[in-house]
Formats: sequence, C-alpha cells, structure tokens
Amino acid sequence: MTTEFNELLTHPADRPQVWIIGTRDQVNHLINECYVKGLTDDRAKFMPIIPSPFASGKYMTVLVR
Repeated sequence: MTTEFNELLTHPADRPQVWIIGTRDQVNHLINECYVKGLTDDRAKFMPIIPSPFASGKYMTVLVR
C-alpha cells in the first residue's frame, strides 16, 4: 500500500470503520443500503470510491463512524 492510501485511512479520533469492497455497482448499492437502513445519516461520510489496492478489479470505500 502507498503512503497516500495510508493517509486516507488514518483518522485522528481512532473511530470505528466499516470497509466495503466489491465491484463499483456493489459498492454503490451498499452505500445506499447503509443510508436507507440508518447505519449512517449522510452518504458523504463515506470516503470516495477508489480502486482497491489489494484486490485486483475491485473498488472500495470506508465509512468512518
């Protein structure tokens, strides 16, 4: 993993994180599902969808609670 990627994951308050990894459509669907089911009150709390550095052909996002 790159330093830039590690900096994206670092959060000063050490809050719990939910990682979503899959195809771009799967990730988008699960972000929407988390919002609808009340896991988060704002889709903007997810980091932008990026290509997964450890799973070829997959994308990921992280929700910091």
